[in-house]
Amino acid sequence: MRRLRAKISLGNRYLCIICGHHLGTFLSYRGGYWNLPPLMRVLDMVGSDVDHFECPWCGAHDRERHLFMYMHTIGLFDSLPSMTVLHFAPERHLSRIITLAKPMHYVKCDLYPSMPDIEQIDMLAIPYPAEKFDLIIANHVLEHVADDLCALKEIRRVLKPNGYAILQTPYSTKLQHTWSDPGIDSDIIRLQAYGQEDHVRLFGRDIFERFTSAGLESCVGTHQQLLREYNPEKYGINEKEPFFLFKRTVSPLPSCPL
Repeated sequence: MRRLRAKISLGNRYLCIICGHHLGTFLSYRGGYWNLPPLMRVLDMVGSDVDHFECPWCGAHDRERHLFMYMHTIGLFDSLPSMTVLHFAPERHLSRIITLAKPMHYVKCDLYPSMPDIEQIDMLAIPYPAEKFDLIIANHVLEHVADDLCALKEIRRVLKPNGYAILQTPYSTKLQHTWSDPGIDSDIIRLQAYGQEDHVRLFGRDIFERFTSAGLESCVGTHQQLLREYNPEKYGINEKEPFFLFKRTVSPLPSCPL
């Protein structure tokens, strides 16, 4: 019933950029902002818009809608036919759109694949040769990976020179440093400390320095810079979330120890 009511549009206040439906409201995530763990509310988290999370028509989440908007605005979909693409935890709608663009080679992958067309790949040991891909997409993945710095070095390794990686990741603007502790070892503690039961760290303000330390050049852009004409409330997205776009640097780095 809640989903049905959310579909009913009273005017043009909300619009899903993925399916094109006007709607009454977006569905919240777990009850929205005020149901988040208290620590998440006071740490100025930048990530999903939990109050305007899911489209009641197509099910697209805010982070999928936002990433689609970023990619569309910079013309990335037009470039896909000449690109090889590796897509971690591929979102249903975004992967469909990428497939329709007909990349030269498109690999959808996950550590725990849910569909037969998704390869099982561990981000810590990507089974592809160096300089294989023009584009790697990992939308809200690195907060789940045991060793993010090792994963970033693997991403850089399989990127072609001047290839790009899209690495959307939630982070806190309050924390000076990324935080992880082995004592945070159960679902309930991870939920309270990191914001979700399957997160293994909380990225801080050092996130951009952390990513570039792995040999990735920052091409990060903000919503205000790239999507100024899109009203974030209307499209159900978090305008504080930047476009985490990084480019592979040319200088070599040591391989990731496994």
